[in-house]
Amino acid sequence: MSARSEARAAKRQAIADLRAADKALHENSDREYRAGIREETPEYLRLNAAANQAAAKVSRWRGGTKRGN
Repeated sequence: MSARSEARAAKRQAIADLRAADKALHENSDREYRAGIREETPEYLRLNAAANQAAAKVSRWRGGTKRGN
């Protein structure tokens, strides 16, 4: 595998990780909202931090926050 294809695969994996983290965060938020929980729980904070870390690895054009890509 060339360096270019490895970089492309890494970007695809980062996007997939971001989508998975975002989905987990939203599913948890929906579940907590239906349960009547309106404050930020430790689980929400953990999932939010994971989603933010995943977003930092992805360009903003793909839903992340990384600039310069």
